Amino acid sequence: MKATERQLRIRQMLESRDFLGLETLCRELDASESSVRRDLDILEDEKVLKRVYGGAVPVQPPELSAFDYAKESARFSDEKGRIARLAAGLIEDGQTVILDGGSTVAAVARELAAKSLHIVTNSLPIAEGLESVRNIELTLTGGYLDPRRRVMLGTFCEQMLSAIRADAVIMGIGSISEAGFSNNNTLVVGSEKKMVEIADKVIIVADRTKFGRGGMFPVAPLNAADIVVSDRELAPGYVDLLRRNGVEVLLA
Repeated sequence: MKATERQLRIRQMLESRDFLGLETLCRELDASESSVRRDLDILEDEKVLKRVYGGAVPVQPPELSAFDYAKESARFSDEKGRIARLAAGLIEDGQTVILDGGSTVAAVARELAAKSLHIVTNSLPIAEGLESVRNIELTLTGGYLDPRRRVMLGTFCEQMLSAIRADAVIMGIGSISEAGFSNNNTLVVGSEKKMVEIADKVIIVADRTKFGRGGMFPVAPLNAADIVVSDRELAPGYVDLLRRNGVEVLLA
């Protein structure tokens, strides 16, 4: 495949993906790492993409699967509010809690503001919402800042998480299926895997739209979660699936 053909293919891939890993590109384009790096440099100069650790992200959000934090926050807002209140009730004063990025977890953070907690987060919106709350001790992970998700990701984020332990993690998730929990961004997956690893209790918060669609990269098997909090419109089949895997299911 010629360089112009590879670059056209990369443009097409960016229309439906929010992160392209270098290894994935080499495999799908059947090209060497040095060739792909040159392609990415050219496309970055043309302001088509931005080079990040491990690959590239589109300069503009992909039209087919764009993640826009403000739009995502408004989507299913009633369900997210109910889920947040129920999930916050699972946390006790004095605990250390990791809060993942995403609009549903941000809603949980607002509900937790009345408690006395040490919160660790990679989410800028959560940090901004809690920075002046005097009963909350707040720690940010650091790392590469994804401007669309407004979360910190990558090696530095994962190294910081590796140095701590937590009583609980409250995570959103891209996809839930029989195969487990998954996401479509390898940087997001890296931090989420680390959060699951270091937390004594794993609480997943996800509305019904996150079920039944498979993500590209696995985060954890279903039995890695202790509790899944979803909305009451979740199909009974998914409730049964989670419970068969030893997961407590709470519907708000």
